[in-house]
Amino acid sequence: MIDLRRVARVVAGGRRFSFRATLVIGDRHGRVGVGTGKGTDAALSLEKALREAKKNMFTVPLKKNGTIPFQTEAKFGAARVLIRPTAKGSGLVAGGAVRTVLDMAGIKNTSAKILSHTKNKISNARAAVDALKKLRLTN
Repeated sequence: MIDLRRVARVVAGGRRFSFRATLVIGDRHGRVGVGTGKGTDAALSLEKALREAKKNMFTVPLKKNGTIPFQTEAKFGAARVLIRPTAKGSGLVAGGAVRTVLDMAGIKNTSAKILSHTKNKISNARAAVDALKKLRLTN
């Protein structure tokens, strides 16, 4: 889970509260998906996020040493992410939501950098997913 928070919308009688959850799921063997769900309680929002994440799953091309084939960069909203392949044994060097996405995808040896100044976890995760989708398109 990347994010679970209570959000509010203002109506005539005051504020209406709901929950928003963002999940990253993966099999750690090259399949990963991100989903966001909203609901009246936390459990409902998590269930909706899981359903959307399963629907959005895709396969990432991985090399034998657990890295990506080439460097890639993507932008989602204000978030920009750069992902580079590294040598075997260097490990996963990434921060925040990008690390979660790469870990769930099963990428073991790579370096990632959030190039933007946004701290929005959802945007950073979606930018990482877009970068990984570029690998799939060019292979």
